[in-house]
Order: sequence, then structure tokens, then C-alpha cells
Amino acid sequence: MSILRMELGADSYDIVIERGSLKRAGELLKLDRKVLVLTDDGVPAAYAAAVARQAKEGFVYTVPQGEDSKSIGTFSKILSFMLEKGFARKDAVVAVGGGVVGDLAGFVASAYMRGVDFYNIPTTVLSQVDSSIGGKTAVNLDGIKNIVGAFYQPKKVLIDLDLLDSLPARQISNGLAEAVKMALTSDAELFELFEKGNITENMDEIITRSLMIKKRVVEQDEREQGLRKILNFGHTIGHGVESFERLNGLYHGECVALGMLPMVSDALRPRVVRVLENLNLPTSVPLDAEEVFRAMTHDKKGEGETVTVTTVSAPGCYEMKKVRFEELRPMIKMIGSSR
Repeated sequence: MSILRMELGADSYDIVIERGSLKRAGELLKLDRKVLVLTDDGVPAAYAAAVARQAKEGFVYTVPQGEDSKSIGTFSKILSFMLEKGFARKDAVVAVGGGVVGDLAGFVASAYMRGVDFYNIPTTVLSQVDSSIGGKTAVNLDGIKNIVGAFYQPKKVLIDLDLLDSLPARQISNGLAEAVKMALTSDAELFELFEKGNITENMDEIITRSLMIKKRVVEQDEREQGLRKILNFGHTIGHGVESFERLNGLYHGECVALGMLPMVSDALRPRVVRVLENLNLPTSVPLDAEEVFRAMTHDKKGEGETVTVTTVSAPGCYEMKKVRFEELRPMIKMIGSSR
């Protein structure tokens, strides 16, 4: 077992990295109270049930898998369920799932009675390397991702790599895109690990190093006023692609992979393409550049006609700069392929 400590003053918490930790949730988390275990129907039901059994009074609430569950409607239904079951301010919410479940559960916990304890047990690579820590919680509204939410830190996060065994290969690749993102901005050695291609053998190190990067960034900039914006590397164009491509079934990490390519130097791009292809991530897709551009300009990180983007010239070397959205329009075409 290894423990990373997120140092955020009164909101500090432990990130426990241990295979099999789900089975010890009752020892590692404070579950001697009423606990809502939020999961989705794409996660093995046994995971949430195992946590609920270890609680004094556990209730499992299951939402449909996918982004559509990150809605005001679902948020409202969960709050009503907690009210019906008599949850009080001393009780807790535990997320058992991927990024959608974590975002939704955290936002529910932040809002119910102005805040109850929140624990996160991420079950996907993407949520283990990225979204499970840092305190960003949100739901989508009117087609715009994560536009309604709150910064709300968990009390503890359990990273159980055994939970990844049930994931299909595409979901593993989807999550690794976020690890590649962090390697490019902050860890040249981690990027070299990806270039060597020994992914399965090095999964523990990839996840731990990714968590260490995000931990350092969040500790310095919890509310995304400056440095934390590097975690949005690839996301501005990526979110535009995701909004446009949702009906075509691209995952979040796949869209981030595409969004990174226009933001790296010409010299670095072939290396990134090779890494992404080795991970079975897309490097171009059929798209309507104008539709993607329109979706991108709704990005919540924009400031009027400008947005702060991160570019990478070499692994571990990044630059943040404010650009006009119009400057990004031609970049979208770089990732478009013929239909």
C-alpha cells in the first residue's frame, strides 16, 4: 500500500493506492453511518454492493452508464432519494465508478444539506489517473459539459488497481490518454515509458506517477486560477470534438487525444502520434470543423473571445498562453480525416 497526501489545509486527504482496497473500504473509510453508494450500470454491481455491505446502513443508487446521467434531472432524483431515506449531514456519499459517477456523486455530496462527506473509489483508468482527485464536481447542461458544479474535495480516495481487470481494452486506452496528457506537460520520463510501449507491466507506475503530477498541480492551484489550467491540455479542442462526436460514440479520452495533437510542436507531433496509435487511440476522425468550432466556443474555460491554452514543445516543457478562439479554427482541421 502507498499513500499520497493531498495537502490542501483543512481540506487535505489521503489517496490510498492498494490492490484489494475495495474489500477493506470499511477499515479505510468512515462507513459507520448511513452511506449512499452511487454507481452506474456499466460497473460490476458487486463493487458497489461490497461497499454498501461494509456500511452501517448502505444504500446503492445506480444510474445509467454514460454522459447523459450527468444531468440536473439525475442530480435532483438522487437528492430526493437521499431525502426520502432520511440522510442527515453526518452521513456520506461514496462514488464507485468512473468519471461520470465521481463528478455526479461529488456534486450531490456538495449540495445535500450544504455538504456531506464524500469518498471516491474510481473503477476506470481515466478516473484513477485524473478525475478522482482534485475536487472538481459537475453535471452537464444544454449540451455543455461540466457547466454546473462545485469544487468539493473528497475525504479520501481509494485507488484499487484490481478493479481495472473488468475493463475492456478500449476503456483502458481511453483513460491512458489522460496519463499521456500529464506526461507531455509534466513528466518526460513517464512519456518515455509510453514510448517504450510496456503499458500493462507498468500500469501501477503510470497511475501513481499521473496521480503525483495532478496532486502537485492541485496543491498549488486548487481553484484553477493559474497552473491547474495545464490539466486542460488537449481539452479545449477535445471538448469541441466530444460535443460534436457524442452521437458517433467517441469517449472523452479519445477526444482529448485528438485535442492534444494540434497543441504540440511539429517536431514532437510524430512521437505523440506513435504513442497514441500504440494505445489504439485516434489521431484523426471525420468531423465538421465548423461544428466543432461552434461547440468549442461554448467551452466554460473561455473568456469572451479568448481562451487559455497549453502548448507543449517537448515532453515536460509546456507554455500557457491566451489566444483568440479564431486562432484555433485552422488547428481543428489538423485532426480531420475524409469521410
